[in-house]
Amino acid sequence: MKSPVPVFRIFDEEKAKEFYFSFLEFELDWEHRFEENFPLYMQISQGNCILHLSEHFGDSTPGASIRIEVENVKMLHAKLSEKEYKYARPGLETTDWNTLEVRIGDPFGNKIVFYENIQK
Repeated sequence: MKSPVPVFRIFDEEKAKEFYFSFLEFELDWEHRFEENFPLYMQISQGNCILHLSEHFGDSTPGASIRIEVENVKMLHAKLSEKEYKYARPGLETTDWNTLEVRIGDPFGNKIVFYENIQK
């Protein structure tokens, strides 16, 4: 088996691109529409992390949640905080299960937890 590719439901292409490209700095790998004025389906990535975003009804349910392991969550948090993104100001949390986490919601109710395992 290989790594799974989560599919997040989106409702607005411009809001999705602002959040995932400008704020989180993912890159567009490809986009697909069956015809002009049809729902968008796209693949985005950052390093080895791949996500699919879909406007298609039934591809996913808003409010999905994923966890993405990162190598330096403090640096990611600082980078996101510097952007002063209008719709999200994520914090940095040390958990009881020995992770350092940045939790953030996208404009469509999906939740992303960026985390790093820590030693206590």
